[in-house]
Amino acid sequence: MPLPRVLGRFNRAVTNHILGPLAAYLPGFGIVIHRGRTSGRVYRTPVNVFRRPGGWQFALTYGTGDWVRNVLHEGGGDLITRGRKHRFTDPAVVNDADHAQMPFVVRTILRLTHVTQSLLVKEG
Repeated sequence: MPLPRVLGRFNRAVTNHILGPLAAYLPGFGIVIHRGRTSGRVYRTPVNVFRRPGGWQFALTYGTGDWVRNVLHEGGGDLITRGRKHRFTDPAVVNDADHAQMPFVVRTILRLTHVTQSLLVKEG
């Protein structure tokens, strides 16, 4: 079960404004650049992201929110992580209760908060 939506709204209104400028550089964080499905507007969303062979894995701590649906609709997006911009494609939401590819601390937190979904993408 993902974290409560009210926490997501708080993070969007407060935490993202503080963390946003740093997320592009901190390990385990990044910024997804995606286009709104109906508005066409470009959004920048801070996320938890981890490198894996051939792509990245995003922890879906709030489930499949708007940014996830936008990326799925577009078939990809851009990611800024550790100061570099990357294009990604082939997004897929997967059930991953083990989170085996993620660092131990992150894996433990995700298990304790009952987060079971991730978004997998390919570099490209």
